[in-house]
Amino acid sequence: MLLYPFIESTRAGLVAFNLFGVVVLGFTIRMVRTTPRPAWISASLAVLIICGQLLHWLLGLSWVLPWVSGLEAAFYFYAALSLIAYMMEDYKATTDELFAAGATFTLLAWGFTHVFILIQALQPGTFAAAVNPGDLRTWTELNYLSFALLSSTGIGDVIPLTPQARAVASVEMFCGLIYLAGVVARLIALTMQRDHSAPK
Repeated sequence: MLLYPFIESTRAGLVAFNLFGVVVLGFTIRMVRTTPRPAWISASLAVLIICGQLLHWLLGLSWVLPWVSGLEAAFYFYAALSLIAYMMEDYKATTDELFAAGATFTLLAWGFTHVFILIQALQPGTFAAAVNPGDLRTWTELNYLSFALLSSTGIGDVIPLTPQARAVASVEMFCGLIYLAGVVARLIALTMQRDHSAPK
């Protein structure tokens, strides 16, 4: 996330970012295999995503990219739900569950970022910002919006303008609150319980 603003305006940077994305897909599939959910769903989505990216890079089919973003959103949401199921099945909070809590938050934010990209492609002018208000928003700008909404820290200078974008933004805020109140609060309670029951 910190490097992307420096490389998103160059073709070589975008190729490197997409290659890194393929590595992330691989790690995420491996992570999903440790959860109660079937990994073949995430693997199938990953294959479709990679095929879509290859169509774009090899044949120059730029119209494929928004639909690849839709697939990526489904992939990240599925991985996030798999991790939530993994965290909720235990009654002891271990270190791997605490790391899973952070990973899940990131997956949810990335999933909503890709939904915003798809909405923007279907409805140009969906999002406005203080800088270049009429332009299409970049991945960095929409990712910033996604993290701001999911963490309920505000909306910043990127603003959803259409009813569809505002509806998705509202759903993301709701998901962020439910995730913090339901999943993270439960893990904190289990951690406190573990610490109190540990021998002194």
